[in-house]
Amino acid sequence: MTTSQERIIPTDLRNEMSQSYLEYAMSVIVGRALPDARDGLKPVHRRILYAMHELGLMHDRPFRKCARVVGEVLGKYHPHGDTAVYDALVRMAQDFSMRSPLINGHGNFGSVDNDPPAAMRYTECRLQALTNLSLLQDIESETVDFIDNFDGSQQEPTVLPSRIPQLLLNGSSGIAVGMATNIPPHNLGELIDGLVALIHNPEITDLELMDYIHGPDFPTGAQVLGTSGIREAYTTGRGSITMRGVATIETVQQRGRQDREAIIITELPYQTNKAALIEKIADMVNEKRLEGIADIRDESDRDGMRIVIELKRDSYPRVVLNNLYKQTPLQANFGANMLALVNGKPEILNLKKFLEVFLDFRIESITRRTRYELRKAEARDHLLQGLLIALSQLDEIIVLIRHAPDAPTAKGELITNYGLSEVQADAILQMQLRRLTALEADKIRQEHEDLQTQIADLQDILARRERILEIIETEIAQLKESFSTPRRTVILPGEGEIDERDLIANEKAIILVTEQGYIKRMPVNTFEAQSRATRGKAAAKVKDDDTIEHFLTCCDHDSILFFSDRGVVYCLKAYQIPVSSRTSRGTAIVQMLPIPREEKITSIVPVDEFSREEYLVMLTKGGNIKKTELASFSNIRANGLIAISLEEGDQLRWVRRARVEDSILVGSRLGMAIHFRCTHEQLRPLSRATRGVRAMKLKKGDELVGMDILPAAILDTLNTDEPETAEIEAVEIEAVEIEAVEIEAVETENQEETAEVTSTGSIGPWVLVITMGGYGKRVPVAQFRLQNRAGQGLMATKFKNRKGKDKLATLRIVNNDHDEIMMVTKRGIIIRQAVNAISIQSRSATGVRVQRLDEEDAINGVAIVPPDAVDDVDVVEEAE
Repeated sequence: MTTSQERIIPTDLRNEMSQSYLEYAMSVIVGRALPDARDGLKPVHRRILYAMHELGLMHDRPFRKCARVVGEVLGKYHPHGDTAVYDALVRMAQDFSMRSPLINGHGNFGSVDNDPPAAMRYTECRLQALTNLSLLQDIESETVDFIDNFDGSQQEPTVLPSRIPQLLLNGSSGIAVGMATNIPPHNLGELIDGLVALIHNPEITDLELMDYIHGPDFPTGAQVLGTSGIREAYTTGRGSITMRGVATIETVQQRGRQDREAIIITELPYQTNKAALIEKIADMVNEKRLEGIADIRDESDRDGMRIVIELKRDSYPRVVLNNLYKQTPLQANFGANMLALVNGKPEILNLKKFLEVFLDFRIESITRRTRYELRKAEARDHLLQGLLIALSQLDEIIVLIRHAPDAPTAKGELITNYGLSEVQADAILQMQLRRLTALEADKIRQEHEDLQTQIADLQDILARRERILEIIETEIAQLKESFSTPRRTVILPGEGEIDERDLIANEKAIILVTEQGYIKRMPVNTFEAQSRATRGKAAAKVKDDDTIEHFLTCCDHDSILFFSDRGVVYCLKAYQIPVSSRTSRGTAIVQMLPIPREEKITSIVPVDEFSREEYLVMLTKGGNIKKTELASFSNIRANGLIAISLEEGDQLRWVRRARVEDSILVGSRLGMAIHFRCTHEQLRPLSRATRGVRAMKLKKGDELVGMDILPAAILDTLNTDEPETAEIEAVEIEAVEIEAVEIEAVETENQEETAEVTSTGSIGPWVLVITMGGYGKRVPVAQFRLQNRAGQGLMATKFKNRKGKDKLATLRIVNNDHDEIMMVTKRGIIIRQAVNAISIQSRSATGVRVQRLDEEDAINGVAIVPPDAVDDVDVVEEAE
């Protein structure tokens, strides 16, 4: 009696219940219901895949019975019911459950109608190629920790060394104690693009990641309505995503009966039971809750899903379809709950956190793999060094071994006499006689040299984080190339959801980019028009060592294409560029585009519509020119797209939009210009990754300064093939005779009026010639006759005598007197000016002053203000 009383331990029932329940809850949370954020797997899935790996069930091996796999998992790793294991195996093989199935199933593995799979003794399985390469590739390289199984007889991995964000790829769902997870599947290519973006920009936000990862990509396709639910799920970890099946309204023909309208359903929302949906629709029709339906049948086959809902003759198809969306699972909500285990603890994760956890894990895996490979390489090299010592003193060592009474003695003498380690001594004693040949000796020396190179490379990887990130990027790029598939789920604007562009007026704007990479957007009406030869207004507060590099006008809804000197094009919507005041520096462009530090933006082009009838004409610093269809740039990845292939040392400098009927005007720094057509005969269209052809022959010391496009409608009205008349050459003689000492003199309006009256080119278009020294003129386009490409061109202007400092800044085409231009200097001074304030002169004239410049300042860019941007703007004439 006393003994039994001593075994009773008094305890508080409340504390005991609390502690026991907590232990049970954590066991369910960690050991069963929730996936690990690193490899995206629950323990049962991880054990199934590892068991199949141990059985050698690779994608290129024969199938094996599922019962064999289930038995292996139960006996070694997972002491639970066989039904739970088989159900988990089946789901990993269902292409309607997993976006990228991990197991290749052979036999009946169930259907979208919720038909059960065949018994495990009938079905067969093996691993998918993606599973081998992305989840199990490095598991023997000590990349992850192993622990004892339930009885201590085996070792199992705590996590698989995943190379892709598997948790987001295939999603997960599970109910634990007091918490649940529901993560939607995604597209492999988009996930890899998002991961690469995170590698290049660790400060990227969840919303910026949505430029790469647009939203869930369900294996059953269907549609997602709106982005608000996706945005909420990606930023907070919870959100309701509205899914809708794909349905069309068609006229079906029936033998012996009149044609009828029918609703054809070809795709269902994720996890929707097709048979249950059809049954529910039929019940609702019988109960008169759905009107207008005459018949429903399932015509699905191995080629795809097809549910036909025949309508009554007096019904309205769109009304019936809307009722189906509203009252049946044809439209459903996916309640995203992004809960996963991080360091063994459940945590709600946003999109960036998901990728960060995976990236940290991948860095750790590669580090551990590299250490393992380094240890193996050093051990092998250590052994080879011993063999090389033996080969260098072969005769003495052979004598030593022959006279040794036994192997331990020989081993000891080798260690003592030659300073070898035990491993090296053993290798020498075990070396075969054939290794003593000259050829085998050379092989040993070559292997030693190769190992030295490999060891240095592995040590460099461990010393530099950038190398590890490069390896990650290379490996996932290979997986993307092999296994990426197009998106199945289409994301549509939600009903009643306001698109971002609808909140932004499509106003005219100015965009400035400085040489050091600052960008800003300003409304055009920030600058009122001024008279000729005034000083202008400051447009940007640039640093002393910075200058305005690019300058254009556009509309806020336009797409802005940014071309770099490396021939890469990036894209932003104009309204995405922050609006800044006249005196601000703007925003660093590297915060908006993933541009490497050594890369520089050399041209920016606004595009309102990516038409197949329009081309982008590209001109390089070295003089190569090519045209590529504008539609080729309609889908530019967030990390850029190759626009042109460049020769060594060449740079992409100018890009303009043109049609095949247009003509191209190219100018050089020393005042030469060439005019040729954009036809396929002169300039045939090329694909993006090509170099182009020669544009213009340059004199020694000259360089290209820019180009512009002359529209075909204007070109056809001109006789550009006729030589210039003496009357045109005589225009504006007064301007030509101005000496250097008279530069500061104010030219009178009478001189300007006389020039315009005497000019035969008083009706546009004109070539606007602006020099860096602040002088400009309008030259009738007719004076630039059409030539063949690759010629030397014609003289476009003479320069004022400023000790040779004045050179051509730009050539632009202006069409009429109502146009306005905006000029910007290197120091950020902008002047807005009417074109008719600049007089018309001949090619041989020097022009009139268009902007008064400070010492050491120069005009750097000219942009044409769109006509409708000047409609309601008061022109303010400022005195000099």
